[in-house]
This record gives sequence, C-alpha cells and structure tokens, in this order.
Amino acid sequence: MPIIVTSETRLVVQGITGREGSFHALRNKAYGTEVVAGVTPGKGGQDVEGVPVFDTVAEAVEREDANTAMVFVPPPFAADAIYEAVDAGCGTVICITEGIPAHEMLRIYNYIRPRGVTLLGPNCPGALSPGVANVGIIPAQVFAQGRIGLVSRSGTLTYQIGKELADLGLGNSTIVGIGGDPVVGMSFIDVLGRFEADEGTDLVVMVGEIGGDEEEKAAAFIAEQMKTPVVAYIAGFQAPPGKTMGHAGAIISGSSGTAAAKKEALEAHGVKVGSSPTEAAQLAAKAM
Repeated sequence: MPIIVTSETRLVVQGITGREGSFHALRNKAYGTEVVAGVTPGKGGQDVEGVPVFDTVAEAVEREDANTAMVFVPPPFAADAIYEAVDAGCGTVICITEGIPAHEMLRIYNYIRPRGVTLLGPNCPGALSPGVANVGIIPAQVFAQGRIGLVSRSGTLTYQIGKELADLGLGNSTIVGIGGDPVVGMSFIDVLGRFEADEGTDLVVMVGEIGGDEEEKAAAFIAEQMKTPVVAYIAGFQAPPGKTMGHAGAIISGSSGTAAAKKEALEAHGVKVGSSPTEAAQLAAKAM
C-alpha cells in the first residue's frame, strides 16, 4: 500500500492564495488528491477554484477534517507554518519551502519527533503514490504505478529515474523526496523502514548526493534491518570540495561526504550503485 500520502489524505495547503501554492494545489487536486482546504491569514472566507480558504490551520482541521498540510509559505514564515500545522493536529506535514535556517529546523525536528509527526522537507518535492495521491511539486505524469519504492534527496533526479523505470515497463509504489537541506524531517532510514514494512514494495531505489553521512547510515541500516533489496544512485562524483552544489546540504567537507565514499559504503553493504540514473534504473529492472 502507499506510504506518506494515501487515499485517506485530506490536504490543507498553507499559502494557497500565492502563485506557487495555488498552482500546485490545483495540480494535486486534479490528480485526485483530496485538497480540502487552504490557509492564508486574513483571506478566510475566500476560495481558490472551489477550495475553501481559512485564516488558520486549526479552522481547516475543524471544518474540513484536514490531516495533512503542505507548506508553500515564504522562508521567514515557514517555520511558524510548520508549528501551526503540527499544533492543529496534522499528522503529516510536507514543506516545499526552501531557505529555512538550519538552526530553526533543529528546533522543529526536536519538536515534532516526540509527537510522532511525519515531516518531509523542507526544500523537498513532496510525495507521490501513483494513481492514488500527489502532494507537492512532483510531475506525476512521468511515473507509473508499480512496486518499486523511490526515496531521494534530489527532486529532478527522482523524476528522471521514475521516467527511466516507466520506460522499462516498471512503476512505483510511492515516491518520497526527503529534501536537500542539512536538517530535514525524515531521513533515508525513516523512509526505508516504511518501505520495508510495506507489502506493496518489492524493491527500493535510493537517490543520494554529496554532503553529510545519511547515505552511509542508510547503508548500515539496509544491511542490518532490510530484507527488501535496495539499489542506489549517488549524485556529485565531479563536485569540487567546499562548494555547495544546488542543495544547502550538498557540500563536501574535507574527505567527508564525497560521492565516492558513499558509493563505497553502500557497495560494502551489498547495495549496487549505478553510475548514472539510467544505470540505476537498469539495476532495479534486473533485480525485480
């Protein structure tokens, strides 16, 4: 069955009256996601093409039974938007916003974990369960429904590998973008654990990138905790040390966080790593 977003998802979009918020909210709705409300303070009582707008998330939860929040709020206010969604009772929060300071995310992380809240992002493309629900900015049309889980720090590489899998006649159970910032709500391990428990997932593709050590931690988890096979791709083999490459978390410090080191750690734990997105998809096809 799908993870993160399902047929039970009832979505409230924070920042729905903005250009990006309204565009993607309506795309998600057109896909079949139950977009039940939007929130923009001071604009309660309006609507966005039939989606009612409220002043607070608490009102959206009370009036429309929203259980999932998507954050399209500018960076200076995005942290407060996450707190508001959690305090209103949303069990899942997907933060698309980029640019939230890392120290603020550390506070949010420590606030949500004891409460059992699922947080994707910030700086993430969201989650897609093909044929069921799409919450975020993922171009659902390039993905097919199937039994391969996909978890990634990168948005565009996720889309490419999903298209490569579809071209090979394969599909995905759920696609999860965890975000490219140094501090995010869900780690690779968190998502891999959910895929391991999912009867609808037969294999997982993990897309990592330079920076940090989350891929190395995931490699140990895969070896110790997972029976579901995993293949991987790591972006950034040509990245110069000390230079941020696209994502705030994609930076090599000394010899730490390199693509080569991550590839070595994964392969040492039995995970095959493709040299390109195309090869990663081909490895997944062979393993199915």
